[in-house]
Amino acid sequence: MGMLAKDVMETPVHSVDIETDALTCARSMVERRKGYAIVLEGATHLAGIVTEWDFLEKVLAAGADPSKISVGEIATTKVHSCLPGAPVDEVVSEMAREGIRRMIVRSGDEVLGIITARSVIGTFRQYIDKLSSEIAAYHSDPPVLGG
Repeated sequence: MGMLAKDVMETPVHSVDIETDALTCARSMVERRKGYAIVLEGATHLAGIVTEWDFLEKVLAAGADPSKISVGEIATTKVHSCLPGAPVDEVVSEMAREGIRRMIVRSGDEVLGIITARSVIGTFRQYIDKLSSEIAAYHSDPPVLGG
């Protein structure tokens, strides 16, 4: 059986309330070294996702005051998500097809984690390193017996 979304998702996710101002959100993203924040309405309702691109396009380039605009106003509300049991190859294919770098993993309304392009690359790098080691060991000279 192949890898599943739950095997590569990052937890915990970085989230902010929909009323959080853009400046506070941006600072929290920098502090946590995340390029996104999940936008929640109330404690659990997924309202969208705000990314560094949203800040560039809708705040900085627009000349908006980040302390006077909420993340709810700049967040992308069309959020792509998958189930924790979704095969990673299908998730990655959808991310490529849709041109997105983040896929939220959820069960019903509950956000469980997030798959980012970076987490996918990291996971596959570990897999390829392990596979390369196994291939190298297989092709190495056999041990000398009795010698």
